Amino acid sequence: MKTVFITGATGYIGGDVLSQLIAKYPDFTYRVLVRGTEKAGQVKARYPSVEIVYGSLDDIPVLETESANADIIIHTADSADHVQSAEAIRAGILKGHTADRPVYWLHTSGAGIFSYLDTDEGTYGIQREKIYNYLDGIQDILTIPDHAFHRAVDKIALEAGEDYPHIVKTAIVSPTTVYGRGRGACSQRSRQVYELATRTLEQQNAPIIGEGKSIGCSIHIKDLTNLYGLLFDAALSNSSNLWGGEAYYLAEDGEHCWGDLAREIAEIATRKGYIPAAGFEAASWGLNARCRAYRARKPLGWTPKAPKLENDFPDIVDEEWKRLQSGTA
Repeated sequence: MKTVFITGATGYIGGDVLSQLIAKYPDFTYRVLVRGTEKAGQVKARYPSVEIVYGSLDDIPVLETESANADIIIHTADSADHVQSAEAIRAGILKGHTADRPVYWLHTSGAGIFSYLDTDEGTYGIQREKIYNYLDGIQDILTIPDHAFHRAVDKIALEAGEDYPHIVKTAIVSPTTVYGRGRGACSQRSRQVYELATRTLEQQNAPIIGEGKSIGCSIHIKDLTNLYGLLFDAALSNSSNLWGGEAYYLAEDGEHCWGDLAREIAEIATRKGYIPAAGFEAASWGLNARCRAYRARKPLGWTPKAPKLENDFPDIVDEEWKRLQSGTA
């Protein structure tokens, strides 16, 4: 049976991925990195067979040992920007694996890597036309400057797959704005749109930055987890053409304008009577991150099926209103 090592299983993405893998492959060994006993208890209560590995991303020997022993590694805990943990995973892989016993490494990045021009130039709230995709623009992705969000860690995973292709099979999953209720044991709530809704309810205005024309993409948590599932299945079947130094899997199911999204959230909150007629306030939802998930759709056959982001707006507003009223926000 396979041994699967997961970081971030108490989080939103990692928890959802774990829930679906256990449902499909209950006999595998799942070892999950957890920092404290409270969340470990929540995971064990939901999944008694899961093996808890106590530690954090700063516990390098722990990460090296688990990576050396695992057949499949799924890194989701602060994975996009924690350099030391990625280096530890790579080191463990090289210590414990050979061409006769390769390992599959599913690394979680993020679409923030595509927003570097906005942060470099301080151009928040404008619309950019550049759309990143794999099929005819992989070099545009691979040559993004090293100082961009997530780039330093992405390079560690990609270079491991390129330098040691017979030992480690790497794939990078880059979610865009994730939404929808998660199915994990500890965290079921996303952040970006939900925090925007919370701020709208608290401040009674729509947070918009600059012209409010910046464009992002979105993906439902169920569709994102299905992408991980397809890559997991490909690892089990030893598919050979999906991994390596160019294996970026972007996860999106359409675009949204941040300014329009903020206005719609405010209008829904007003219609529900949660706030009076909303005004507008400058805020930080102003970065462009445009991409297309061609590699996920074509080679893997991934097809998003969950409701679009805009269809979830009423539920998001209701959930955040209830959190505020209960004092848990």
